[in-house]
Amino acid sequence: MTNTGAGGAAPSLIRASLSRTGKWAGSIAFIGGAVSDILNPLAPFAAYIALAASIAAVIIAIAIVLRLVLAAKALPALVFATSAAAVAGGVYAMQKETNSQNGLIAGLVPVVAGLQQSMGIVSAKVARIVQTVTETQKTVEQVKKSTDTVAQKTDQIASAQQQQTAQGVETQKAVEAVKQTTETLAAGQKQQVARSEKLQATTEQIAASIDTIAKGFATLAAQGGAIAEPKRPDEFYHNARVYELSGDMLNARRSYLAFAGFDVDAIDPYTRFATLLRVQDGKAGAREVFGQLADKGKALSIKLVHVMQFDDAQRLDKLSAFISANPDFAPAYYLQAQEFSEDRLGSQTLADKRSEAQALTKFVSYEKEGGLLKYFVDQTQLADWLDRSRSRLAALGDVLNPARFAPSLTPMRSNQGWSMTISLPEPATAISWRLGGTGPFTDTGLLALNDQRTGKPIPNPSFELPDSTAATTIGIKYLDIRGRETGPFDIRFDPDAALQQGNKQILDQFWTSWIAFDTSGNHGLVYFTQMLSYRCAIKEVHYSLNGATLDKALPMPPCNAKDPYAIPSDFQPYFKVADSVKSMSVQVTYTDGTKSPVRDYKRQ
Repeated sequence: MTNTGAGGAAPSLIRASLSRTGKWAGSIAFIGGAVSDILNPLAPFAAYIALAASIAAVIIAIAIVLRLVLAAKALPALVFATSAAAVAGGVYAMQKETNSQNGLIAGLVPVVAGLQQSMGIVSAKVARIVQTVTETQKTVEQVKKSTDTVAQKTDQIASAQQQQTAQGVETQKAVEAVKQTTETLAAGQKQQVARSEKLQATTEQIAASIDTIAKGFATLAAQGGAIAEPKRPDEFYHNARVYELSGDMLNARRSYLAFAGFDVDAIDPYTRFATLLRVQDGKAGAREVFGQLADKGKALSIKLVHVMQFDDAQRLDKLSAFISANPDFAPAYYLQAQEFSEDRLGSQTLADKRSEAQALTKFVSYEKEGGLLKYFVDQTQLADWLDRSRSRLAALGDVLNPARFAPSLTPMRSNQGWSMTISLPEPATAISWRLGGTGPFTDTGLLALNDQRTGKPIPNPSFELPDSTAATTIGIKYLDIRGRETGPFDIRFDPDAALQQGNKQILDQFWTSWIAFDTSGNHGLVYFTQMLSYRCAIKEVHYSLNGATLDKALPMPPCNAKDPYAIPSDFQPYFKVADSVKSMSVQVTYTDGTKSPVRDYKRQ
């Protein structure tokens, strides 16, 4: 019953919907079809409408069948969609059949065709506008790219400007720093000048103060006796000396310490105090006491005496450092000289003597214009230092003359070659030599004898060279008794000059053998064999018989440097004389231009 009612109601609903909706739906569908026909030149709108309306009709019908919507409400839409699909589909079918690009109405009504042409112009304009817009878009994109590039360049320029600005700031800071440094240096120089002036004034005050103390000390020394209640530095120093000489070392020590409390920059009170401390407490005790005084006070004399309490090499190193820091502190040079003295070392090397002489010379040079007085309270101590200095300088002689104390070579030529004898200005423990200005040195070795001065084997003082050795330089160096290397000394060697000088020396030394009468029973013959053997030093020989003038020349063969002592086989080393010849006088002129004394020989 229910299904039959429903099936009968459906046609009635459709009829009711058509009666209500059909009129306006058909009218709208017809108008839509006409508009789509007129707009056909632009696009196939009739086909679009027919397709869209058909799809809508199918969807609505399915929804009604499936009861997704109420039929009463959905039927008007279904009627409208169906009408639109039918009208638009019919229009599109007729356009295809007639192959009308402009639509059916434009072919029947000229006014509509004109309207379509206007629409085409507008479309063309619209197309041009679209093209223009597209080109404009491209231009905008290019402009954007250009703008981006410009922006990038601008950023780079801005970054560069920032860097330049930063560099400018850094440069400005650097300039300001340099300016500040310059100002600081200028201020420092002003302060240095002020300090120098103040130091000069202080030095003058100290000198005046020490002069006053010295005068007071001299007066007290003349009076004798200890001061009961000392207050001034000269009084404490005076008491220290009085107690020390009397053997009261405790009070002497207290007085020296009290004097040191005034920080007087005079050398002699502290050297005497140091001597007392070394006797009582040893060198370590003296070093400790003066170390404490040096830390508290400013006087250079205290610091110098503190340096002198160290041992050996450490003391010398510290003393050298003190002199480098205070090159005008005169007493330091006297104390430095003592480090190289014979009293300190026992035996001196040439280097020790030179170091002692240099230091003493420097110390004595400050005596001019009273330059040493400001360092001494007790002037008798200064006088003693000066006397010792002058005495030692006199004993050292010209030790500072480098040419006076240099090794020498004595070449001696034999038929086999050269024997070179080395003469040194001081004992040595090793000797070495080299040929030329470069290359390694060769040790001469040791002899099988001990040197009593060194207690070590004597170094060999000679070496050999071949006879083919050309003129050159020979370097000599040696180790002194303390193992310190001295040299090298470059000595010029000229074989020709050495041969002549060696021969001349032998001729002068053994002149009594120049001439021999009637040798080995050869009566009436005068032999001059020795002069022939050493003829390389002889330029010419003149002689006379029986005291007459030197009017005769004695012939000599030329010098053979390769075999200088051989007498040519075709040369006779003698000549004949009559029995009346009782004497002969000879004079030799050497190759260096000098002449020997006239030598007289008596015939026996």
